[in-house]
Amino acid sequence: MSGKKIDVLGIGNAIVDVIARHDDAFLDRHGLVKGSMQLVDEAGALSLYDKIGPGIEISGGSAANTIAGITSLGGSAGYIGKVATDQIGDVFAHDIRAAGVAYDTPALDGGPKTARCIVIVSPDGQRTMSTFLGASALLGPDDISEADISGAAITYLEGYLWDRPDAKDAFRKAAQLATKNQAQVALTLSDSFCVDRHRDSFLALIRDGVDVLFANEAELLSLYETTSFADAMAAVAKDCTLAAVTRSEKGSAIVADGTVTEVPAQAVDEVVDTTGAGDLYAAGFLFGLARNKPVAECARLGHVAAAEIISHIGARPQVELKTLI
Repeated sequence: MSGKKIDVLGIGNAIVDVIARHDDAFLDRHGLVKGSMQLVDEAGALSLYDKIGPGIEISGGSAANTIAGITSLGGSAGYIGKVATDQIGDVFAHDIRAAGVAYDTPALDGGPKTARCIVIVSPDGQRTMSTFLGASALLGPDDISEADISGAAITYLEGYLWDRPDAKDAFRKAAQLATKNQAQVALTLSDSFCVDRHRDSFLALIRDGVDVLFANEAELLSLYETTSFADAMAAVAKDCTLAAVTRSEKGSAIVADGTVTEVPAQAVDEVVDTTGAGDLYAAGFLFGLARNKPVAECARLGHVAAAEIISHIGARPQVELKTLI
């Protein structure tokens, strides 16, 4: 990707998803909080894998899903994320390159295995995730180059990666390089549990160098420790120039330069699996933003992409999104 101008460069966890369907009773039996994401160690991931029965394995990772969505929309994108030199790592690298994404992060040799996320999809389409971060968590500043950052109009950072000090340093380096090269920095908060763990450092990052913030309603409320959506929107308007907040069937609310714009969700016949809905909303929004579209149109593109993804199992598009817009 060096030397090539692209729309968006994503930085995040390189993960392979294992998706299975189960009812709420299964979640209760195994102590899983419906709709949440929890981190597990390798033993925990293997134990749960044994219990879920047959599953669908597909490359995932929040920012990687977003980046794959951008190329499906007809945009250009690159990705930085760490895998191991194992079979699942090869699958991830193949899938993201096959999606038209520039990907050349060196694989980790001799360390933890490639990350995997076990996704339990409930009958109502809600997803509950147990994630073993493995090699993906070892991404560090040395994996970030100015050549890659300067070649992208927008650098997109995944909040899930924020757990380890090296990842924080990588994010800060990427944000500084993007600012230096007059590119925009976008951040997704990823999960309310993630926000609870890192609220202060997220706020510091947002106030210090994030141009575009993505969050869902629960994440935004957690960030500002309030139960009032209006108060949370007022707070984020002071901290960030542009924020896009998804609200499930209510659509999304965009605050840009202090002005709030509400955009309705795209209608779908049936919600099959909400895995990746926020990721693909960000894909559509960033695709529009890279083309200087008005924020309402950016949000509409986000809703179109999200509607496609929740109509089937898996967090990668099953049709070329550019045919839908």
